[in-house]
Amino acid sequence: MTTIRIVDLTEASPLDLVPPCADPAFDHRSCDYWEDPERGSKGARASWLRAAPALASTPRRPANPFALDAPEPVANPFARPSRAGAVVNPFALDDDEPIDNPFAPRPPARPRLGDDLPPKIRLLARGRAVFGSYAKVVLVDDEPTVYAQFGPLSAYPRALRLRELYPQLPDAPLPAVITCIATTAAVRGAGYARRLVAAVCDDLAGRGFAAVEAYPEAGAPMDATSSATPRFWEACGFVLAVADERFPVLRRELG
Repeated sequence: MTTIRIVDLTEASPLDLVPPCADPAFDHRSCDYWEDPERGSKGARASWLRAAPALASTPRRPANPFALDAPEPVANPFARPSRAGAVVNPFALDDDEPIDNPFAPRPPARPRLGDDLPPKIRLLARGRAVFGSYAKVVLVDDEPTVYAQFGPLSAYPRALRLRELYPQLPDAPLPAVITCIATTAAVRGAGYARRLVAAVCDDLAGRGFAAVEAYPEAGAPMDATSSATPRFWEACGFVLAVADERFPVLRRELG
């Protein structure tokens, strides 16, 4: 019996949980196409599959034998002593801790992302404390088969820029977006992608979104795009909101 599970990707998820792209020239695990509107790439980049290297310390400049010795900074008797590494405003009151309001609920503690996480995992986890997960995967018998990436428009500047081309789209409330839905070639046509889109839409509705949009690239080869086709989105309950020849907008209202 086939076991099907839909799981969220978080900072604790290994990159192996992300299924491979049908075209080996692309890789979900190193894609920042939607996050970086200027230099974003869908390409496979081996360096992204490793943990981020620690920042190297700035090397000291060699001494200039022709320069005078730099004098010690002159103490300012009118400036207040500062905490190590803190920027101090000498015209402000003492920088005590914020006054605790016993009647206000405490904000939830945000999880701190480790500096050693791979870049893609950091991108997917950066807003989890406020928004929730940014990606889901379908596991068929524990094998990753379908990948979806989604979230608020603010997380995907390229989607925001694309949407600004169409003033006929409603400005408020702003929708969530599904930037990526991709199925491995082995299970294509089995309906797993439509099931994952339904789960994402239910999740987004539970997070308070009134609508969700997708931006497929019309006419792109199936293996060269992770945005699917307009026909796929219509099969998932989306309607054509902008009939652009190359970058149509599909939209689904959420209950």
